Amino acid sequence: MQFGAGAVALTEDRLLACEPGTSDWRDWPLAPGLALRLVDHGGVGTLELHDPAQRLALWRFRLAHHAQALRLVQRFELQSARLGAATAAAPADAQDATCPVCHAVLPPDTEECPACARAQPPQPSTWVLLRLWRFARPYRMQLAAGFGLTLASTAATLVPPYLTIPLMDDILIPFQNGQQIEPGLVLLYLSGLLASALAAWGLGWARTYILALVSERIGADLRTTTYEHLLRLSLDYFGGKRTGDLMARIGSETDRINVFLSLHALDFVTDVLMIGMTAAILFSINPWLALVTLVPLPFIGWMIHTVRDRLRTGFEKIDRVWSEVTNVLADTIPGIRVVKAFAQERREAQRFHEANQHNLEVNDKLNKTWSLFTPTVSLLTEIGLLVVWGFGIWLVSRSQITVGVLTAFIAYIGRFYGRLDSMSRIVSVTQKAAAGAKRIFDILDHVSNVPDPVQPVKLERVQGSIAMHRVGFRYGSRAVIKSLNLVIRPGEMIGLVGQSGSGKSTLVNLICRFYDVSSGSIRVDGVDVRRLKVADYRRHIGLVLQDPFLFFGTIAENIAYGKPDATRAEIIAAARAAHAHEFILRLPHGYDSLVGERGQGLSGGERQRISIARALLIDPRILILDEATSAVDTETEREIQTALDNLVQGRTTIAIAHRLSTLRKADRLVVMERGEIVEVGPHDELMAREGAYWRLYEAQARRAEEDAQAAGVVLDSGLLHPAHPAGNS
Repeated sequence: MQFGAGAVALTEDRLLACEPGTSDWRDWPLAPGLALRLVDHGGVGTLELHDPAQRLALWRFRLAHHAQALRLVQRFELQSARLGAATAAAPADAQDATCPVCHAVLPPDTEECPACARAQPPQPSTWVLLRLWRFARPYRMQLAAGFGLTLASTAATLVPPYLTIPLMDDILIPFQNGQQIEPGLVLLYLSGLLASALAAWGLGWARTYILALVSERIGADLRTTTYEHLLRLSLDYFGGKRTGDLMARIGSETDRINVFLSLHALDFVTDVLMIGMTAAILFSINPWLALVTLVPLPFIGWMIHTVRDRLRTGFEKIDRVWSEVTNVLADTIPGIRVVKAFAQERREAQRFHEANQHNLEVNDKLNKTWSLFTPTVSLLTEIGLLVVWGFGIWLVSRSQITVGVLTAFIAYIGRFYGRLDSMSRIVSVTQKAAAGAKRIFDILDHVSNVPDPVQPVKLERVQGSIAMHRVGFRYGSRAVIKSLNLVIRPGEMIGLVGQSGSGKSTLVNLICRFYDVSSGSIRVDGVDVRRLKVADYRRHIGLVLQDPFLFFGTIAENIAYGKPDATRAEIIAAARAAHAHEFILRLPHGYDSLVGERGQGLSGGERQRISIARALLIDPRILILDEATSAVDTETEREIQTALDNLVQGRTTIAIAHRLSTLRKADRLVVMERGEIVEVGPHDELMAREGAYWRLYEAQARRAEEDAQAAGVVLDSGLLHPAHPAGNS
């Protein structure tokens, strides 16, 4: 996966490509059946060129070029449509719907250009830290007080070197020449030194305490805002992200920014004030000696400018590599049972070792630059100090300055160069914070694909009627649902059946508004779901999944997840209706029993019944059952089915099931193939038609018969009985 410079180009009648490292061009004439596909995974994009028989070419690219690749695919589809290709994805009347920015053809039924929306942001810059003012604004008064204290404490630290001038010239040097020391004058100067030290200590403590409190609150607000925004994003965002990466951003990145704000930003402000005030004092004492003091500054500034970009990109790469280490942990720890079941401990340890080694190599590469930079700055400051000593001695020999002035100069220069060295070191932490801030704002800048309307419609009471009109949906450039029409009456139970990949789960996701339709509309009680506030709408939907997810906590807390203020009596009533009350009472602490992470302390059937109780408790008007009984044994399925019978009463229910026998109680069955509805009707009617549903049912019946014969049983009237030897009753 070493990338080089190549090209893929599109003309009016052909596609051309020049591979990296060559000057030879290949070309493919545009023809019916020729398709260009775009996918991205794991930070790498892929373009694939296919004809009906085979894959013709493949090109991989970094996601920095994703926007250009997406435009290329759109232009390819438009050009194929113009040539009458059968794979045209855009209708003819879509030629006028183009993006005003990049002039790419817009997908049907959308006003947003996906190429521009997914264009890569610019490289991270230190200026991204200024965006943190959004979180600092509520604390501007405390920040102003902290800045005032910083100014005062810095001024207090600059008093002692200035007092060395009269101490040297008026007391010590005259004493060496035979004059008497005045105790009162000495006491005055020493009192001034003590007072300035105490003032610097008190002001510094107050400054540090106030700004530390503010920075902690800014960091807490940043974490909370990022997490809340993350929860509002649609499911497609999480589909392209790793759990460990998101955890690292909200955890370690915000912590790094917090440390920068509480420590390093304060040090930087102090350094700037110290350098500015020291320079002013130096020029007031002796301008020529002050100019000599500033000799190393241009060289240090040039080095900081040169190293800054390398550090910024290096630290951003370190963040990405560290997220790889976190991802291994996030994959392995929740899946530890699978790891141990397949004896893959050594393999996972090797994965972690490789990720950790990669992290080490990237850090070592960056440290080569940083380790050279810091000593070089120190060398330049030492050379500057040497030059000041030499020039100062020459000025003393010419009687242009006194020894006291030179001593004060050296004291001030020590502070001056010390702050320069500190500022050079802060380059590293600043670039780390900038890289972290960019990764945080990447989340905050992402707009949900399922937004709340500006003026939402409020449904007082949902009846449960669902009307889908010409619904279409795409995953990228692949059409999953195509012009689908379906009306579901209030209280009706609909069974969705079809082969895997026919679009059943996608249709359910659209009804729940986990995604928004690409075309057409879905209406609940006559109102387009896009006009409803997302949270208010989903409160009327109960969802029971094939693999129920339970949070770490008590059983009562998991049942009441959708209604946290539920009483214990309501929780128990929901558990009884879900046929979960009996097994809950058998647990050591009943409803207060802790379940392990993801509910691993319970069986699959027990977890499923708790999820049914959770859905029952919120009393939804619309119920979604997605393979709710497919992963359990027959006895458990019977118990769950009884609980589901209680759940579906009086509710609009949409059930997905591969085992068609579980849908016999449905009012209508909807058969889907390749994103389209091919049949609708009751079980008996669809069986009589001998169409798509009949073929599915017969195929399952044959498979069940083959499995039964292999297990030593015979199939009789749809029920399985143990096989009896001939002649026995």
